[in-house]
Amino acid sequence: QVQLVESGGGLVQAGGSLRLSCAAPGRTFSTYAMYWFCQAPGKERAFVAAITASGSSTYYADSVKGRFTISRDSAKNTVYLQMNSLKPEDTAVYYCGADPLWGLWVGGGNYGIHYWGKGTLVTVSS
Repeated sequence: QVQLVESGGGLVQAGGSLRLSCAAPGRTFSTYAMYWFCQAPGKERAFVAAITASGSSTYYADSVKGRFTISRDSAKNTVYLQMNSLKPEDTAVYYCGADPLWGLWVGGGNYGIHYWGKGTLVTVSS
């Protein structure tokens, strides 16, 4: 069982930055692809970014390309989402997901991803 813990959310003004972290205390997820999704009030969970187990490849939703960067630190067993040039429409709960499979950003629902964190709230004020 992989337990994921997100942190780093908060309130920021439009144009500002935040860095989210996702850790798996007591368990390595070095063989897992890692994902970030977000869910705004009244909306479905939506894909944000993904990174392969090796960290060699990344993939982003069009809405965040050029503004967000996903990375991972294997030594710290942590995945990050650097969020720059934030917009009010980025306001959402951000969830970290882990799965051995790559490419799990279609399909909706839980996207077939095995492990999820409980999320961290990001609020961007205008």
